[in-house]
Amino acid sequence: MSSADVVLGAGGAHDVLGAGGAHGVLGAGGAHGVLGARGTADGPAVPLRGATARLLRSEVRLVFGRRRNRALLAGLATVPLLLAVVLYVAQDTPFSAEGAGGLMARVTGNGLFLVVTSLFMCLPLLLPLTTGIASGDAIAGEAQAGTLRYLLAVPVPRSRLLAVKALATVLLVAAAVGAITLVAFAAGAGFFGLRDMTLLSGTTVPVGEGVLRMLGVAGYVALSLTGLVAVGLFLSTVTEVPVGAMAGTVVVAVVSGVLDTIPQLASIQPGLLTHHWLDFAEFLRLEVRWEVLGQGLAVQAAWVAIFGALAWSRFTTADVSS
Repeated sequence: MSSADVVLGAGGAHDVLGAGGAHGVLGAGGAHGVLGARGTADGPAVPLRGATARLLRSEVRLVFGRRRNRALLAGLATVPLLLAVVLYVAQDTPFSAEGAGGLMARVTGNGLFLVVTSLFMCLPLLLPLTTGIASGDAIAGEAQAGTLRYLLAVPVPRSRLLAVKALATVLLVAAAVGAITLVAFAAGAGFFGLRDMTLLSGTTVPVGEGVLRMLGVAGYVALSLTGLVAVGLFLSTVTEVPVGAMAGTVVVAVVSGVLDTIPQLASIQPGLLTHHWLDFAEFLRLEVRWEVLGQGLAVQAAWVAIFGALAWSRFTTADVSS
């Protein structure tokens, strides 16, 4: 029996190539290209790494090609634009000096602050919601659609398949943060102009340094969501109902935020998922305390390690192909 017979035997060539998710995977390099990862009787073996790369490209196209995900990115990109319009219209009213820890008042004087203000407003709910939708659907969505068994027929270990799913989800979350950042830069420059940035200490830095600091804010926010991606991915492996995994991921973020406000829980708060999310404010200080940012990223790494291991254990041992 050839390698092609083994792989296509799960449901036949027609079933594999005709399935929604599986078609996206095999279509990236064709059935022959993927099956060639382990070699055939007619040709030399192709390194498994090639099949993994094709799988990753296919998964990224699948994730970014979904209308729902595109709508999420477009919706998040409108947040800084709407905020800029509101602040521009209301800049001479008392409203302009309220909210977001005084950041809104700074936006009208320097469009660079629209970046940090927009991310500040999206971080409590909109970005966790986006993360939950993307990660919760990663495995459960395939299981519900019935295409997961075809993905598992591709000669790539389950561990690599899970890693590909995780990486594609992280890229979508990073794209969401990037969309907010880019539109905020453009809207801030158009409505309020870009000037030398006055930091929280009152020190003024050049525009170029201010731009770099805003990019640092965006990068830290994106990395701060990786722990939530791991949580969502784990929940996605324990259910075939993607809505449940999505909701559970968002609930974890909300509960963590609530627990972070209770003084009696101060001893456990440094380890909470959301505790260090707002540490991006370090980029608004004259001397950035990198140890504070490092601590926040270490907490995210711990969440990724724990829930990534749980997701791996569940996905590689459970009968998810039936």
